[in-house]
Amino acid sequence: MELEAGAIVEGRVTRIMEFGAFIEFPTGESGLVHISQVAHEFVKNIRDHMSEGDVVSVLVLGRDDKGRLDLSIKELTPAPVEPPRPKRLPRQAPEFENKLKSFLRGSGGFGGSSGGGSKKPGGGKGGRKRR
Repeated sequence: MELEAGAIVEGRVTRIMEFGAFIEFPTGESGLVHISQVAHEFVKNIRDHMSEGDVVSVLVLGRDDKGRLDLSIKELTPAPVEPPRPKRLPRQAPEFENKLKSFLRGSGGFGGSSGGGSKKPGGGKGGRKRR
């Protein structure tokens, strides 16, 4: 029996590596489930999801250029429903922004220097007075 892309088959996990798990089928053929194809969420440690000897259902994605089977468990599970993102607030009208800039320039800005009173006593930089 030739395993083709799109087939859903059961196989036994024979070996687990950092990058994925090798699955062997009753036909004697084996393939790899890459760590990115194990679950929809980020998988840091594949051993959190499966162990050697487990029987798993996989989807055959196809074969690579060397004829090895590429497999997926993730494609057989429904994607998690993400909560809706909050809507972005619309930008303010340009007229409002221009009026605000004009007001801030005319009033000296936020606590700005519109005349006197901003110099610190005893020098320009602050700190201790020299004797």
